[in-house]
This record gives sequence, C-alpha cells and structure tokens, in this order.
Amino acid sequence: MWILYDFIFLIAALVYLPVYLFRRKFHPGFQMRFGVLPRSLELNKPIWIHAVSVGEAMAVKNLVGELRAAYPGKRFFISTVTPTGNKIAKGIAKDTDFVSYLPLDLSFIVRRVVNKVKPSLLIIMETEIWPNLISYLHQENIPVVLVNGRISDRSFKGYLGIKFLLKPILNKINLFCVQTKSDAERLFRLGVSEDRIRVTGNMKFDNTVFSDKKISDSADKYRGLLEMKPEDKLWVCGSTHPQEEEIILDVYRRLLKDFPQLKLLIAPRHPQRAGEIEKAASKSGFRSVFVSILPGKSCNCISKCVFILDVIGELVYFYNIANIVFVGGSLIKKGGHNILEPASLGKPVITGPYMFNFRDIAGLFLENKACVIAHNREELLEKMKDLLKNADKSIQISQRAKTIILQNQGATARNLEYIKNLLILKKEEN
Repeated sequence: MWILYDFIFLIAALVYLPVYLFRRKFHPGFQMRFGVLPRSLELNKPIWIHAVSVGEAMAVKNLVGELRAAYPGKRFFISTVTPTGNKIAKGIAKDTDFVSYLPLDLSFIVRRVVNKVKPSLLIIMETEIWPNLISYLHQENIPVVLVNGRISDRSFKGYLGIKFLLKPILNKINLFCVQTKSDAERLFRLGVSEDRIRVTGNMKFDNTVFSDKKISDSADKYRGLLEMKPEDKLWVCGSTHPQEEEIILDVYRRLLKDFPQLKLLIAPRHPQRAGEIEKAASKSGFRSVFVSILPGKSCNCISKCVFILDVIGELVYFYNIANIVFVGGSLIKKGGHNILEPASLGKPVITGPYMFNFRDIAGLFLENKACVIAHNREELLEKMKDLLKNADKSIQISQRAKTIILQNQGATARNLEYIKNLLILKKEEN
C-alpha cells in the first residue's frame, strides 16, 4: 500500500506544483515539509498536534492548555500547512515545544519525521487524512485521534467515490471526536466502526473571547488607530475573498449617503491580497489606509477612506470595536468562515448565503435569529441600513448569539476525557 499511496501523492503533487509556484507558496519553512528538522531536536515523546491553518490552530488552543494541565512536563510538536497557521501555532507553543510544517505524505519523508520526533500521540484537527502518516503511526503503535471532526457535503461525495481506498486508512485512526451526529453517520457510512466514533460538539464554541481582558482593555487604543470619534460607527468585514470586496465597497459607498459617520475596515482572508483591495477601493473612489502603517500616519478620515487589515492576529481587536460585522467567504461559493468570534464579542453578524463549511453553526444561528443573512448586494445594503437604524435590534441579535455559544460549550473538555481514556487503554495494552 505504501507504493500506491506514494504514487497517488506524487501525481497530486505534480498537478498542484504549478499552483504552488503561481501562488508563491514556497515559504522559508517549506524545507520542513521534506522532513528537514534540526539535528538537535529532542522532545522526549511529545504530543503531536496537527492544525492545517488559522481556524484549526486557533480552535486547538484550549485543548493544548488542557493537555498541558493533564500531562505536566509534556512537550508538543505542532504542525501546520499554511504560514498563517504556523504563526498562530507559534503563539500557542512554549519554548520547550517545536512548531513545524506537516511533512509531505511520502512514505520515506513520513518515516524520517516520525522516527525523529518519536511522538506519543498524534491529534489531528478536523478532517485531515494523510494515508502514509497515519499508516506508519499505526504500524509503530502510536495512537491517532481526530478531534473536532467534520465532513462537508462536498467532501462526503468525494470520499464515497474512493471508499475502498479510504476505509482501511480511517480504521487505523483510534478515535474520532466529531462535531455532530451527521458527521458521525457519514464516518460510519465510510466504513469506520461505531466504537471509534464519539459526538463531542464543536471546539470552536469553546474558543471564544467573552471575557478576554486584553481585548476589552484595547478598545480605546484601536479606536484611536482609526481616529474614531464618539459618534462614528465601524463596519468590519472579516475574512473576505475576491469578488466580495467589490460588493462591500459598493454597499459602503451607498451607505455613506445616509450614514456619513460610518467607517469601513476590510480584513481579507489572505492579508497578502491587501494590494488588490487597495486597487478595488481606488476604482470605487476611496483612498486606502493599511493598518500596518498606523499609528504614525494620519489617515485624514474626513475624506473618503477604507481601512485594510494587512497584518495577522489583529482582527479580533477590530471586531471588538465594530458596530456591525460581516463575515466573508459567504457571498460567493467559498463556504463561509467562523462567525463565533465576533458573535462572542457581542457584535451583530451578517453573512452571505454560502455557509456550507459552517453549516451546523450557521443553521443554529439562523434558526434562533442570532445572525442576519444577506443573499446578494441589495440585501446586504438593506440589512446594513436596518441594523444601523435599529440599535435595539442589533442588541437582541447579539444577545441571542451569546446564549447559543454558552449553551454549546464543552467540546474541549469532552475531547480531553476521551483522549485520556484512550491513552490509559493503550498503556494497559502495552
């Protein structure tokens, strides 16, 4: 099977190589994907946690904290795929831990990394299936746990088509902690035995910022960065994608006629796209101000300007001072992004109709009237006008959202208990 998995991975790599070159994804740490790790690396059987990108890395933060408390002195090897996720992981790691990039799933690379790291456990966030890595860990009797698991509609259709290949890999994973009953049923249909599946909820409900003093104390600082006056209001559009920014800019231009005190901050999903947004803003008649240059350069916001967040790790602070938040990837067919962070900060949230990557969360919020959906440009304009005019309505939406979040917390603690029980069983077997 090693040869088959290597062949499949090599074909996929050759197909995707031009995309990597075009998007300039060969970053300074890319050599780690080929298994190049420091010779002096010695972690003494660490817990290996893999979180592919920003969302997964942020969601796993609380679990890492709980694992540290349960296993004091244990070190962590944290891997990601994206540089942005890597930066978040470095914020979670301690000096005694090591943050890396996931090795390419070729058997000889995987063996080199596993033999070097010698993990006691691999925890995979959400649904990342790497056949060679999982197979070699299984061969070495190292347990693998998938937490916060979910299977999207699109992924499930694809997985069914390769079930004959996928089933033996999935059954080498010791434990699946999934978000919903639907995810559990899909895993069962893919051939995973029921005794390996647990429905524990979504850890992202735990990764909220209700009472983060650092964030609450920063409000004046960030309002000052944007030179906001007491009467000003701020619309933050987070995790936006191409085509969405043009819609947002047009809606903002029209909103200014009735709400001249409204300011706009756009935070693209990929900060390196800041230059593209600057050009789009210019075409719409706006002057752009990159957050990275603030403070130190007055934005002279009496004239029409748009703030563009071109740095990582700051979005939550701008969510905190927003009056209304739009979460992107949802006006186009990207599947949306996490609405829990702004909602936990007490902000009314608007999304587009395409929230299939967060189907269950979005459905729960919509069912309880805890967020607002805008299907297109005109609806976004009307929903923004409605919330700007009706402060009481915004407050009610925010309160309902906070109630939902509180009611759905606890997945991290449940996952931890199942992981601890698994490790006890593995110890007894050995």
